[in-house]
Amino acid sequence: MTLGHPTLLRVPAWYSDRIKDEIVLPLAPEDYDIAPGEGINERWIVTSSSGVVVYDGIGPVDVVRSPAPF
Repeated sequence: MTLGHPTLLRVPAWYSDRIKDEIVLPLAPEDYDIAPGEGINERWIVTSSSGVVVYDGIGPVDVVRSPAPF
C-alpha cells in the first residue's frame, strides 16, 4: 500500500470558530476553483476543473495538499 498526500477541502465546523472539518478530494489542489461568498447568503462555492460543484456552503474554505500522508 502506498501512502499519498491527498487534497483536502477545509471548511468551517459548525461547532467551532477555530476548528475546520477536512474533506478528502480526488484531484490535485490546483484543479479546484474557489468562489468566495458574496451578498446576503455569502455561500462559498468550490468547483472542480470539470465543472462539478464539490462544495456550496459557509466559508471561508481552502483547498490544500495534506501535510501528512494517509
